[in-house]
Amino acid sequence: MKVEIDSFSGYRIYPSKGRLFVRGDSKVFRFSTSKNESLFLQRKNPRKIAWTVAYRRMHKKGITEEVAKKRSRKTVKHQRGIVGADLAAIAARRNQSAQERLSARSAAISKAKAEKKAKEDKKEKTKPQRTAPSGGPKVSKAQMKGSKSGR
Repeated sequence: MKVEIDSFSGYRIYPSKGRLFVRGDSKVFRFSTSKNESLFLQRKNPRKIAWTVAYRRMHKKGITEEVAKKRSRKTVKHQRGIVGADLAAIAARRNQSAQERLSARSAAISKAKAEKKAKEDKKEKTKPQRTAPSGGPKVSKAQMKGSKSGR
């Protein structure tokens, strides 16, 4: 025994019951009652009519055996190293006391200052002394290029 499904309501249609409607594009629609057929021909949306199967599915009605809700996964925090510092270095920094951190910082600053001073001293030694510019007339860049704006 082949049981059909109503195209509008979703109800079962048993053999020798219901009506068949074939649209112009040869699509077949089956209706169990004239009520279903009438609502279909009025172009009513079965998802908005409360007694249809489509409405009940859409609004999650009558699903009593599926009481178990979906379990949500808890996020797990992981720690990993970043560029320039592995996880051990990060952990060591985190466990440092404020006093240790302050002393390390001041040592790094003094070292950087000393390096900078040494670099400047070296630069001054290698730099040749500038000679005074020749006593010729001072000429602007525009005049050197031969423009007439320097008149």
